[in-house]
Amino acid sequence: MKVRDDSSAKWFKLLAYVVVILGCIFCVLPFLLILSGSFSSNESLITSGYHFLPRDFTLDGYKIIFELPQEILRAYGVTIFTTVVGTTTGLFLMTMAGYVLQRKDFKSRNFFSFFIYFTTLFGGGLVPWYLLMTKYLKFGDSYYALIFPGLMTPFLIILMRSFIKSTIPDEIVESSKIDGAGDFKIYYRIVLPLSLPGIATVGLFLALNYWNDWFSSALFINDSSKFQLQFYLYNIMNTASFLATFGGGGVSLSGGVPTESMKMAMSIVVIGPILFLYPFIQRYFVKGLTIGAVKG
Repeated sequence: MKVRDDSSAKWFKLLAYVVVILGCIFCVLPFLLILSGSFSSNESLITSGYHFLPRDFTLDGYKIIFELPQEILRAYGVTIFTTVVGTTTGLFLMTMAGYVLQRKDFKSRNFFSFFIYFTTLFGGGLVPWYLLMTKYLKFGDSYYALIFPGLMTPFLIILMRSFIKSTIPDEIVESSKIDGAGDFKIYYRIVLPLSLPGIATVGLFLALNYWNDWFSSALFINDSSKFQLQFYLYNIMNTASFLATFGGGGVSLSGGVPTESMKMAMSIVVIGPILFLYPFIQRYFVKGLTIGAVKG
């Protein structure tokens, strides 16, 4: 019987490895297609489609994107600044909110939890949001407009509350109070160190939201020096499409404007830096996502 169980375990482990490897391959293949397409000529992409190895190798897509390197570096700087500041500040606020909302001695926790959850189902709409940001908060054409909207995300607050509730026993908090620790000391000496997996999970979601944001720049920013990377590349793509439709203008590239290879090159430029963030927090991310989903 034991031999049979060992054989079943080995087959199950082998099947699990095969499934994981196939899943990894299916995840990597689209990225390889994008990378290959960014180095392929526009004509080959249109006529022959996408391949795992570049056809008619060219750097025309990257040449247009980096035509003004100081501009794209500035857009990178804006995106990095908003991502770092927004993620750091948002983590501080959402971990505090999650900690307070799971405290049983906080009598109004259900009241505030209801309104946080309510915003995930219903919203005021685009016009009231725009008026709030520009007319009342005076955040128009400023970095505040890029950072402020993502600081308190309802779903991430609920996720953080669930994680703290399922991993930090009430007895630890009570014993800390008996020892004379205040709420803020309990928060940064006990809650934060024990919540690293949840913080990593929420932080990754928050960083991705800030890094991929382009709509805030389109809606609130008029100064081109404050454009985020996503919106800056979006403008380049629109300009390239216009030139390809109505003539190349002063663009000196054989075959016209390489709109298709530009799209692939833009994807590589955008996802490259944020792609290297995940391996550093992978172990925290998996643990935080699974533990935080155990209890509501």
